[in-house]
Amino acid sequence: MNPLTATNPFFSGLFADEEITDLFSQQATARAFLAFEIALSQSAGAAGLIAPELADRAAAAMADFKPDIAALLPDLSTDGMAVPGYVRQLKAHVGKDLAVAVHPGATSQDLIDTALALSIRAANDIFQHRLAALLLALDDLATTQAGHRLMGRTRMQAALPIDAAHRIATWRAPCARAQSRLAALRPEVEQLQFGGPVGDRQRSAPVADALATRLARHLDLQCPPASWHTERDGLALYAGWLSSLTGSLGKMGQDICLMVQQGVDDLAQSGGGTSSAMAHKQNPVTAELLVTLARFNAAQLPLMHQALVHEQERSGAMWTLEWMVLPTMMTCTGAALTRATQQVRAITRIGETPDAG
Repeated sequence: MNPLTATNPFFSGLFADEEITDLFSQQATARAFLAFEIALSQSAGAAGLIAPELADRAAAAMADFKPDIAALLPDLSTDGMAVPGYVRQLKAHVGKDLAVAVHPGATSQDLIDTALALSIRAANDIFQHRLAALLLALDDLATTQAGHRLMGRTRMQAALPIDAAHRIATWRAPCARAQSRLAALRPEVEQLQFGGPVGDRQRSAPVADALATRLARHLDLQCPPASWHTERDGLALYAGWLSSLTGSLGKMGQDICLMVQQGVDDLAQSGGGTSSAMAHKQNPVTAELLVTLARFNAAQLPLMHQALVHEQERSGAMWTLEWMVLPTMMTCTGAALTRATQQVRAITRIGETPDAG
């Protein structure tokens, strides 16, 4: 997130999602890196790239490794990433005799992209759970508001009366589609990355594919037939899904903002924000946040499409651009899902009951 909104207590609570943010924390990254390296040594031993006994000893020796984070920081300005320093520390930890069994056949991008895939997998579990909760809240709302009437509006002008259930259905349907799309998309983005220095797995030949299959199984990830070092279309599709979902939630938020206007009064809700100057106001803060998060994610999406342009066999610039953008989009999506469910549950009335005159 933007440093202003991520760390400033006057703002951070609006957009934060600790559960998603924690997936990209120092601790989570260290766990993912170590899981990859242990699984890689074990898989390399099982596949015959290194001696099985050596691989087992190296994996056991790595189990209690904790990186010296402070010592890794200087590497960032020279290496552009912490992986080279991390691997040096890990090899030193296991000792000279076992160092050959650490990081066999892999490259820095294999480690970082696989850690990203593990974070995405965990986030997708959260998104699926929150989407299910939101859909249930919308179903409950449709049941309680059935038969209520309100004025349908086209181009923000009064058109014809509609049932409240019709408007709720326009909020629900895109969320249900998002749920289905995520299920279909998950195999594309929850993938092992393993290609070695130039992406063709030559450093682990002739057992490369067998090694990759075992490694993916260890990490519970999909095993693609080749590396995707410079093939970032899956991540671009995923970013599109994130933006599409928050956009749909933003549409719901925008509708609610318009419905609660004085003089329209198509919706009543519990809670609502107060004003520092006007005591009579009840601001639709949660609905407004859905609009804000939608517009923010929409603005980030072109950057993920820019990041498709990875040059040749490895990009530094476009790859690191993804690091800046995708976790932020995921955090905004998590926050939007939580806020949307809170907003739906806060609604006490839509339209008018049939006997309201």
